[in-house]
Amino acid sequence: MAMKLQRVLCPKITQLLVVTTGLFVFASAGYANAPPTSVVDSAIESVEDAANEADEETVEQETVEQETVEQPLNLNPELIEQSPVLQRWLDEIPNVADDIRNDPSFKTRVQAGYTFFPSSDSTGGFILGVEDWFIGDTPLTVSADYQENFRGDRTAYGADLHYYLMPLGGYFNVAPTVGYRFAEAADDYSVNGANLGVRLRVVPSRTAAADITLDQSWIVGDSESLSITQLNVGYALSQDLRLSTDFEWQSTADEGDSRVGINLEWAL
Repeated sequence: MAMKLQRVLCPKITQLLVVTTGLFVFASAGYANAPPTSVVDSAIESVEDAANEADEETVEQETVEQETVEQPLNLNPELIEQSPVLQRWLDEIPNVADDIRNDPSFKTRVQAGYTFFPSSDSTGGFILGVEDWFIGDTPLTVSADYQENFRGDRTAYGADLHYYLMPLGGYFNVAPTVGYRFAEAADDYSVNGANLGVRLRVVPSRTAAADITLDQSWIVGDSESLSITQLNVGYALSQDLRLSTDFEWQSTADEGDSRVGINLEWAL
């Protein structure tokens, strides 16, 4: 915009200087010997010609600029088809700052893995689940999982809602947790009810290459409550495949339990 104003104003300023100089010369000569009429007419015609040339040059420059802006990019159609980013930019120039702020720095993941229960005679088991399934374009996600040891005396399952309070594209986020959960460990405890808590997440890389998640929640049962603390560390092996390790501690007023899991996760 500044360059355009400069190109438009400079010819006008030149015209003004030429006219002012001509009038000054004419006025000065008037105090001595008035110039012939032909000389005055020639000076005026010169000023008018200079002004017309400046106007034509300005119009030509504006026309070239307009044609340059409207001219489409000469790109290979195959390149455009293979690049969602190019397609988006050709349709409409995005608000990059807004995208960085609100485009999630973590993805929805489907997981399956092996889990180990040190406090339950070191038995092994499995876990299946889904993490952070986004509900529309909102910061609300759903997570669900099922875990059990191969002996059948240790079981837990549930589903939770997480509402992220900070911009989804940030390196840190916090989300209240509300859901339902059932947990049973042989004859030690069996608790089910509302699961209430909070989730803290750190994402060192916006490309979802790695993240650290800490969950703290409490199952509010009819007769007793169960505290659950879970730490999950995930790392991307490829664009869609991730490896994660989670550590979980469960405790009631009288009993405690623990679990360690290694999971393969598929990012959606």
